[in-house]
Amino acid sequence: MVGTASLVIGIVVVFLLGSWVVRRFRGRSRERRRSRKRHEAAQQREPPVDLGDRRTVAVHDFSEHHTGERHAVCKVEGFVVFVEDAPADLEEGDVIDVEIRSFNRGHTSATAAYVGRN
Repeated sequence: MVGTASLVIGIVVVFLLGSWVVRRFRGRSRERRRSRKRHEAAQQREPPVDLGDRRTVAVHDFSEHHTGERHAVCKVEGFVVFVEDAPADLEEGDVIDVEIRSFNRGHTSATAAYVGRN
């Protein structure tokens, strides 16, 4: 009787563990597909900014450029703008003024220069 109960418990545990692994794998691939579709849609739309535009934006995050420089990451209508020469004391949530200087090759993001705090 103990052997049968152990076998049933083992099968249930293996089933539950297998189900969890499958759900986790499917969730990741589903999110990757959604991310890829959003990326492709972003490549098709026109940027909501032009060269020379001055905008007031909020800092969402920070990234480190391959040169080692720290850039503020901001968004304009969901469009990513990397801000160069941002002050070291800048924090997430700060509102700043920027000037759009260039676009990346696919026009899916822009680089801006820090103008001042708002």
